[in-house]
Amino acid sequence: MASIASLALAGFFLWTGTAGASEWAAQAPSPVLKAPETIFVRLTGYNAVPEQTDGDPHITASGAFSNPDVIAARSRDLADSLPFGTVIMLESPQKSNSCGFDTVDHLIGYRVIADTMHESKRKQVDIMFDTADTVLMEVSGNPQKATNPAVALGVCRVSIRVVGKIALKDIPATQAHLARLMNRALALR
Repeated sequence: MASIASLALAGFFLWTGTAGASEWAAQAPSPVLKAPETIFVRLTGYNAVPEQTDGDPHITASGAFSNPDVIAARSRDLADSLPFGTVIMLESPQKSNSCGFDTVDHLIGYRVIADTMHESKRKQVDIMFDTADTVLMEVSGNPQKATNPAVALGVCRVSIRVVGKIALKDIPATQAHLARLMNRALALR
C-alpha cells in the first residue's frame, strides 16, 4: 500500500511541476513509471545480424536503432503486456542446465522492449547482445572458451519486472544512461 501512495505522490509532484521534480524532468527525458508487474518468460539472446533478424539488422521492428547495450525483443503474444518502449529488469532465473544467465548477467541490466520475435515464439523475451562481445564459459567439462553472450545465455526461465516506459526516440545509447534514468525515476516512487 505504501508503494501505491509513493507512486501517487511522485506522480502528483511530476504533474504539478513542483520544484525539484521539474528540474529533474528538464535534465533528462522522463520515463513513465508503471506499477511493478512481473511476467514469467523464456529468455534467450540474439545478435543484430541478417541471419537472426528480419530485414535491416540495424533497425528494430519498432524503428529504433539496434543497440545491443539496451534493446530487447518480445514475442508477439506479449505485445499488450510489453509494448514498445517498456523498460524491463530481469529477476533471478530458475536454474537449469541450459541457462547461462550467471555468465552474461553483467551485460544485461535494464532493457527497452523495441523489437519483435518471429511469430512462432510464445512467452519469450530475447536480449540483444553485441556480436563483438565474448564471455568465458565451460563447454562439456572442457576449459573455458570465449563465446558470444547470446550463445552462452542459452534458454532460461526467468521473471521480468516491468519498471517503466520510455519514448522510442528517447532510448539512451548506453546501459549506464538507461540505468541512471531508471534509478532516478524509481527514486521518485
